Amino acid sequence: MIEARHLRVLRAVAATGSFSAAARELGCTQPAVSQQMKALEASVGTPLLIRTGREMRLTQAGEALVRHAAGILAGLTAAEEEVAAIAGLRAGRVRLVSFPSGSSTLVPGALAALRAAHPGTRVSLEEAEPPRSVEMLREGDCDVALAFRYAGAAAADEWDDLVVRPLLDDRLVGLVPEEHRLAKADSVTIGELADESWIAGCPRCRRQLVEVCESAGFAPRIDFATDDYPAVIGLVGAGLGVAVLPELAIESVRPKGARAVTVEPAVRREIVALTLPDLAQVPAVAATLDHLARAAAR
Repeated sequence: MIEARHLRVLRAVAATGSFSAAARELGCTQPAVSQQMKALEASVGTPLLIRTGREMRLTQAGEALVRHAAGILAGLTAAEEEVAAIAGLRAGRVRLVSFPSGSSTLVPGALAALRAAHPGTRVSLEEAEPPRSVEMLREGDCDVALAFRYAGAAAADEWDDLVVRPLLDDRLVGLVPEEHRLAKADSVTIGELADESWIAGCPRCRRQLVEVCESAGFAPRIDFATDDYPAVIGLVGAGLGVAVLPELAIESVRPKGARAVTVEPAVRREIVALTLPDLAQVPAVAATLDHLARAAAR
């Protein structure tokens, strides 16, 4: 195997014409230069230098190796500098996937703070709901996934192979038209909404709604279903039904014609940032997780 240190010594010998002069240039001893040249010749299996009087002359193989050494060492130096920049957060890239209500609430502040602290770090954003976002992480299509799961979910071990950074607990709230009979109530039970028309959100939220309603003894009549939270709020505001949405989803939208009410018993979803164990050691990924946690704390 050809080592970079051996190539550097060979170039010095070729440039100065002797082991002793190369040693002075490199700041080492003449026997050390001789030993490294012997090791390099053993690696390539052919002589690289010929002594002619007091000078060393390159063989044809030596000339070929010196010719390629410049490019090899320049590439290695560039690689070392790029890795050092990434390690020092002067460069780097993070691919972030988030569910929509996280994209509109947690992500903007986190990425703005990250850019201010580390302007050389670039972050791309794509939207996907779990479990698709978690699949993208495992498949190598992203570096960080902002995801959620509901408390008491059966698949409590679904993220056991991932690094999980808890961010916040997001409570579900009821959303009813402003003229609804329960619009001014301090809180309502899910059972009080049993006879209403329902507007449901994303598939995972839809399943959770059905489970909560069934635990209260009824099956919700879902007339509308959409992944677009502003659409859910608009349908409620138009008097077409009621909904249960996460607080994060309502935070970024002004609910015209709709009123949020506390729902009992409380149902919460856990908001987390996920990454792979190896990726967690990458400085840019670790910094992204830290800034997401700070944004959630605010």
